[in-house]
Amino acid sequence: MTADRLSSAVNTIFKPFGISKEQYNVLRILRGQYPKPSTLSLIADRMISKTSNATRLVEKLRQKKMVERNQCEENRRRVDILITKQGLALLEELDPIMDASNHQMRNLTVKETKELNRLLDKMRG
Repeated sequence: MTADRLSSAVNTIFKPFGISKEQYNVLRILRGQYPKPSTLSLIADRMISKTSNATRLVEKLRQKKMVERNQCEENRRRVDILITKQGLALLEELDPIMDASNHQMRNLTVKETKELNRLLDKMRG
């Protein structure tokens, strides 16, 4: 299936960097918010795969020193999550690799890309 082939190709890219595609997604979300911190709920809402466990993913990235978790001083129930310089550096290294890996989409015209997106949206309901 196409999804399996694409997923396998992406996993092959991330393996040498010691992260998963879900962790990459979290890092990109955090980079988009940077320098403002994010919350777990914001990350979970923006995840591509809604079945991913944002708490677990953030903790694994924290252990790799790619993100920081800090209790919010104004609201002690809230945990602020911020990408570190190490996380930003990893994304900077991965950006050209990911750009090059997106060559599958370059074979589609703008019209075909729009049609593909329409059909995928329709399948998701």
